[in-house]
This record gives sequence, C-alpha cells and structure tokens, in this order.
Amino acid sequence: MDRTLRFSLLAATAFAGALTASSAHALPVYIRIAPPAARAEVRIAAPGPGYVWVGGFHRWDGRAYVWVPGRWALPPRPGLVWVPGHWRHTRRGWSWIEGHWR
Repeated sequence: MDRTLRFSLLAATAFAGALTASSAHALPVYIRIAPPAARAEVRIAAPGPGYVWVGGFHRWDGRAYVWVPGRWALPPRPGLVWVPGHWRHTRRGWSWIEGHWR
C-alpha cells in the first residue's frame, strides 16, 4: 500500500475516533428559558418481566421544549437501575443531564 494512502487512512481513522469520543462528552448547551413542569404520565402495564419505566422529559429542540413520552425499557444487564435525566440550573442557564443506567 502506498505510504501516502496509508497515512491518509490512518489520519481519517484517528479523526473519526476523535469525533466519536468527543460526542460522548459533548459540551453542555445552556437554555435561558426554564423547562416546563414534567407531565403526569399514565403507565400501561409493563410488556414483560424485568422492564423498567423510563419517564418522559422535556427536550430542547433549538427553539422550544418538546415533550418526549416515557417508555418501558429493558436494562442492558440485569440489576441495573435507571437514573433519570434532569435539567440543571446554573448561572449560565438550564442544561440537560442525560439519564443513564447504573
């Protein structure tokens, strides 16, 4: 393989890896408008044993808050607990902290 081509492929792979790594730790986006209160949701019966309720939340779409309804989900591994996402207020504004399995 040509040395220039090999270098180009290596550089492209490193760049793609950097993009993937940086998206996992994206900088917070701050919104000056407080999110609305969470909606009361009606939970239907779980679709099966082991399912966990992941509650709905308001997401910022760049112009307004949009409600994302809750859903039932299976943990990636048995015994994990869902930690809900939440809006955090700082002097810069409101930022979203993603929910995750713990």
